[in-house]
Amino acid sequence: MIDIGVNLTNSRFDKDREAVIARAQQAGVKALILSGTSEEESRQALAMAHQWPGYCFSTAGVHPHDAKSVSDFSLPAIRELASDPAVVAIGECGLDFNRDFSPRPQQEAVFEAQLALAAALQKPVFMHCRDAHERFLAILKPWRDKLPAAVLHCFTGSEQELKDCLALDLYIGITGWICDDRRGTELRDIVRHIPDDRLMIETDCPYLLPRDLRPKPKSSRNEPAYLPHIAQAVATCRQQSPADLRAAVSATSRAFFQIEPA
Repeated sequence: MIDIGVNLTNSRFDKDREAVIARAQQAGVKALILSGTSEEESRQALAMAHQWPGYCFSTAGVHPHDAKSVSDFSLPAIRELASDPAVVAIGECGLDFNRDFSPRPQQEAVFEAQLALAAALQKPVFMHCRDAHERFLAILKPWRDKLPAAVLHCFTGSEQELKDCLALDLYIGITGWICDDRRGTELRDIVRHIPDDRLMIETDCPYLLPRDLRPKPKSSRNEPAYLPHIAQAVATCRQQSPADLRAAVSATSRAFFQIEPA
């Protein structure tokens, strides 16, 4: 399995990154995609990918929360980072109308700038959407046939939103949200509708610690070693054997990010 959403640059990993990587490897996680969420975080993610070559890869992009920091919409720093072979996607990019940490028009402009960059470089895009489904689709649709591949990570939407995304031939990233018996009820019901070749799994760590982990970790910090737990939950909801689920998501993730087996 590949954890497609790892915020390893987060300060909550500052004291034990090497141990986190070691635990992921021991848990059977075969590769990590480290999320770049700003110019600086993208640089840090790439540096970490170089620290663990062949196991860690990174994305380069600007999260909607950080869109307010962008003044040059040609994104020269992101373009430069993306020339490194360890950078396997543009993003994390998209819209977040839940928190609105950046003005919505700026979010939209920076999202479209990254879609344009991904199309120019023929890189996949790693996307975020929260409470912005209609605008997200409206901006993405004109670019979709120009992009080699696109994943909406940490999907927590409705059945109709899932259908809309699959109709655009998007890949779907599922997190430990599916392990939450309060917030994840609808996701548990609809995850079966995602085709094997469009499904990927992720922790989005250090966020979204699965609520049903037992024994319950002392820390609320999520980490890649818990990916097998998420895989088990997804397999159960899809009425799929865990082995088949793991094989399918591994093949899909490797094809999407163009990562060769180690």
